[in-house]
Amino acid sequence: MANKSKKSATTERLRVMVSSTVYGVEDELDRIYSTLTSFGYEVWMSHMGTLPVFSDLSAFKNCLEGVRRCDLFLGIIGCQYGSGQDPDDSESLSIVHQELRLAIELNKPRWLLAHENILTARTLFSKIGYTGSEARKQLGLKRNDVLSDTRLIDMYEEATMDSAPLKERKGNWVQKFNRPDQVDRFMMFQFYRYQEVQAYIEEHFKNGSPFDSAGGVQ
Repeated sequence: MANKSKKSATTERLRVMVSSTVYGVEDELDRIYSTLTSFGYEVWMSHMGTLPVFSDLSAFKNCLEGVRRCDLFLGIIGCQYGSGQDPDDSESLSIVHQELRLAIELNKPRWLLAHENILTARTLFSKIGYTGSEARKQLGLKRNDVLSDTRLIDMYEEATMDSAPLKERKGNWVQKFNRPDQVDRFMMFQFYRYQEVQAYIEEHFKNGSPFDSAGGVQ
């Protein structure tokens, strides 16, 4: 029995948590799900109904639990900030923003993409004197399809570890995209070598969160 259990543990598929808003990017999420599953990963994505859900937790806490229990984190920072904010608290963060923060806090092996609009807006706001999160709040940006919330720029800066000294920035690669084929190419070249990804995680994160529940629900 011991040998059988050991075999089952070693053949368990890597669990990828896909963190993204859904509105307007449904087709892209469908392709990401198909690509990752075809490579052999177990994909946790709320859009596809594959995120493990526990009935004693809220939808928000189930999402964060997914981040804690996943082996890999794939974050997509699109043009919509997403849901989950407390309507009575203007400072509250969206679910995807909190998922990103938790993935960084837990040092999850992570791959991140950000829409080109975010980088363009960040540069533009900086040029006219609105640099940093607090300054951008003064803009009073109205919800729109180009950039729904300036906190998307906050997410990008947190992902790139913009506030940390250069020598301390690790896991801060964020791939820019503005077309679906660019996302497809990134997915292909980062994830198709399943065994190589698995070996990398086992070597560099074996004492961290991968392959255990990271304090999550058992």
